[in-house]
Amino acid sequence: MKVFKDLYSELRRYYRGSNINLEEALNEFWTRLLERLFKLMNPQYHITDEYLDCMVKHAEQHKPFGEVPRDLKVKATRAFIAARSYAQGFLVGSDVVKKVSQVSLSHECTRAIMKLMYCPHCRGMSSVKPCNNYCLNVVKGCLANQADLNTEWKYLMDSLVVVADRIDGPYNVDTVIGTIHMRISEAISNLQENKDSITAKVFQGCGNPKISTKGSSSEDKKRRGKVALEAKSSAVALEMLVLDAKGNLTALKSYWVTLPSVLCSKRVMASSAADDKCWNGMTKGSYLPEVMGDGLANQINNPEVEVDITKPDMTIRQQIMQLKIMTNRLGNANIGNDVDFQDASE
Repeated sequence: MKVFKDLYSELRRYYRGSNINLEEALNEFWTRLLERLFKLMNPQYHITDEYLDCMVKHAEQHKPFGEVPRDLKVKATRAFIAARSYAQGFLVGSDVVKKVSQVSLSHECTRAIMKLMYCPHCRGMSSVKPCNNYCLNVVKGCLANQADLNTEWKYLMDSLVVVADRIDGPYNVDTVIGTIHMRISEAISNLQENKDSITAKVFQGCGNPKISTKGSSSEDKKRRGKVALEAKSSAVALEMLVLDAKGNLTALKSYWVTLPSVLCSKRVMASSAADDKCWNGMTKGSYLPEVMGDGLANQINNPEVEVDITKPDMTIRQQIMQLKIMTNRLGNANIGNDVDFQDASE
């Protein structure tokens, strides 16, 4: 039946970020379903569109589908708001990483990296590893702007974990989707059980429709049977995915400030911190300068990379703002407030 296909289509579009009012979409579904079923329950009458409009107004006052529409609306909106914001949060995080990775290194940074990694070879010390603290100062200077993402990035990760708890618990969208057909079947059964009283009230308020000259088709008779579908839920699979994602989110909280250490240990292959026979930028020996803090402001006295702390990178500042906006949206979604997103398919 088209009315069911349209409902699932709207739910899919909403999840993907389309600007759809979910409550209105659900209300529209119940209205169209009521119109369709009223015609099927009264095949002997010729029911016009105008009569259906009147019928809906009178029938809805008497809750023809019982409490199912209200209950489903509450559960579906909360579940889909949480799921959509969760998915969008990951997209924003991924987009931030992509755009930040495209920020060019400064000329001073490029020179410092060349000195760190290649000057030992020129001096016949190809087997000498760069000092760890020396490497850290070079990379912290090069990634000073990136480190300023840390605060808002951590807030985003924390917000995603909170929403994940909702998805894994009371707002499980998989459970909602997997039981929608059962709830609709329950609603239809409720209408069938009360069809005589509801029809009588509609006729009282809207008048008796004209008798139809056409007989009831065999297809209509088939559709008047009760809906009986078997529930199939993949809630367990979703639970495992969310649990895995939460673990990764926790590990990623300090991504931007731990990046220098990761790069120095895995890419540059710097020596251990206690090594006093490493490349210190001048010769083989220990590295004496202290390690700078994280972020742009802390690079004012960086001994390895000249950093102008008065000129923050605008691309990264824009991404910090995107993180703030997304975190705010996740906060609203966590309390059940809908938020607007751009369609991810566009």
